[in-house]
Amino acid sequence: MDPALGVAIGFGVFAASHVGLATPAIRGPLVRRLGPWGFTLLFSCVAAVTFGAAVSFYALHAGEGPAGPALGRFEVSRALLVTAVVLGVVLMTAGLAEYRASPFAMRGADVHEPRGLQRVTRHAFFVGTALLGGAHALLATRLTGAIAMGALALLAVFGARHQDRKLLALRGQPYAEYLASTSTLPFAAALAGRTRIVWRELPLGGLILGLVLAFALRAVHAHVFDYGGAFVIVPTVGGAFSILIGEWRSELQRARRDAARTAAHA
Repeated sequence: MDPALGVAIGFGVFAASHVGLATPAIRGPLVRRLGPWGFTLLFSCVAAVTFGAAVSFYALHAGEGPAGPALGRFEVSRALLVTAVVLGVVLMTAGLAEYRASPFAMRGADVHEPRGLQRVTRHAFFVGTALLGGAHALLATRLTGAIAMGALALLAVFGARHQDRKLLALRGQPYAEYLASTSTLPFAAALAGRTRIVWRELPLGGLILGLVLAFALRAVHAHVFDYGGAFVIVPTVGGAFSILIGEWRSELQRARRDAARTAAHA
């Protein structure tokens, strides 16, 4: 199979299954049949398998096929795109640091006034992924890399929009108010006067960790996709499942506390 076509098919299947399973027409019946956590487990397993297959195919064929944009050969564009990659990693890391307190957490955190990084962008992880993928797509020396990273960026853009539509339908007015006071584009809501940046609220530890991680990844950049992409697949899938397990345990603890309170008042 042509390497570029194979990469396109691999990431296309990952994106289609990821977005498709989350659409109300498919998600609703599955949640009713499997329960919320059963659906979440199914969704996570499908994502893990399709993502792993796509990354593995790309890793095995990354050096093959036609040339890519390779904008890194120009000093100015390289500097701008590398800066975008660093910002992307920082935003992704800091976004994960704030995840459990955000309206996007799987446990269904209450929609509240935006705080911290949410005042900058409500979708820090998605925006970071778009920056990381988009910049790498333009830096790619092979078309396979441009397709893989471009697909990642597009999935992040459409994923943010899809998540907003889903939560607006699920949570109604409170989430509509949250949307009105935030923005996906960094600083857009603040510049429009819909919110203000409170610097002391920003997750400083997450931002610093992201910066350290960005430079660490740069140091091992040539080997990131070694061993069939295992260095990408294992941390990504393992991290996603660790979040899932943490949310499940938190849900069990809340259920036990609620049961204990009910018994105490019986």
